[in-house]
Amino acid sequence: MLGVVIGSGLGLLLTLLGTPLFIRLLVKRGYGQFIRDDGPTSHHVKRGTPTMGGAVILVAVVLAYLGAHAFLLMTNDAAQGPTASGLLLLLLMVGMGLVGFADDFAKISRKQSLGLTPWAKILGQGLVGVLFAVLALNFPNAEGQTPGSTAISFVRETALDLAFAGPIIGGILFVIWANLINTAATNAVNLTDGLDGLAAAATAMVTAAYTIIAIWQSNQGCGMLRAVDEVCYEVRDPMDMAMLAGIITGALVGFLWWNTSPAKIFMGDTGSLALGGALAGFAILTHTQLLFIVLGGLFVIITCSVIIQVGYFKLSGGRRIFKMAPLQHHFELKGWAEVTVVVRFWIIGAVAVGLGLAVFYGEWVVTQ
Repeated sequence: MLGVVIGSGLGLLLTLLGTPLFIRLLVKRGYGQFIRDDGPTSHHVKRGTPTMGGAVILVAVVLAYLGAHAFLLMTNDAAQGPTASGLLLLLLMVGMGLVGFADDFAKISRKQSLGLTPWAKILGQGLVGVLFAVLALNFPNAEGQTPGSTAISFVRETALDLAFAGPIIGGILFVIWANLINTAATNAVNLTDGLDGLAAAATAMVTAAYTIIAIWQSNQGCGMLRAVDEVCYEVRDPMDMAMLAGIITGALVGFLWWNTSPAKIFMGDTGSLALGGALAGFAILTHTQLLFIVLGGLFVIITCSVIIQVGYFKLSGGRRIFKMAPLQHHFELKGWAEVTVVVRFWIIGAVAVGLGLAVFYGEWVVTQ
């Protein structure tokens, strides 16, 4: 638990103090955001605002994770270093962040709002996702638990196991399933980004929830003296997951200080893809894959608005349901102030997170 507190504090301080330094560097180099011409006209004033702020979040998370573990090792002889689960989540987060960084840098170098081609971005996400999924089924601990599991999970593993046809087929199906989760999460956070502070705070709410979930899983882990055997959790390294979730939450809160309206810096695809990868990693490594749909309800709503808009546009021959998709821009074009949209969407995100936590805890209460 001490690691969660230390890591969260380090993540907060590193982004709170490091972001303005990064802003100065970006301004000096002229690395500013380019705005879509077909977006809300109110966004044109944001042209030139420094972007790629997700790089600060990534560096802060990695340094805080290593720093928290170093502190624990120096102060506690029984403390363990970084775990397989923790390093895998960082691999997914940093890998996705590098894909986003390439996209952001392409936009800046070309001086336009279009970066990597869709296929190049999909290829990059796929390579990182496959590597993560393959490694997640390795590195068993003393109890034989691997970071990932071929069993489909909701609040815990269900009876539906992708290895029903054997370990090889199960492994292949898990890689596909993990990449679906990863692609959905990264694109969802990317679509949610676009208004000052919206994606950062919405993601922080979900990672805060995963901090609570992982701590509970650690306290109720199978083999723990105080755990109830019938409803214990078969999760590897839950306390390390709690530490990372707390670190990311702290880092996002520190970044939000500078990203809130009017934003001094944008996270860019560097941040949105990295954070989407982190959320996918938490869902997979804490064995709460389907619960993520509830916890990330705001992301689901925004993603569905794009799917509905595009599908109806094609089927109707050019007609639209929303003034613009993603959904947050629809309300902007209806005349809502940007801050109003952001705060109301935060409320929706908070309600979804609260419902997700209620489902998680309610399942434990009812099942035991």
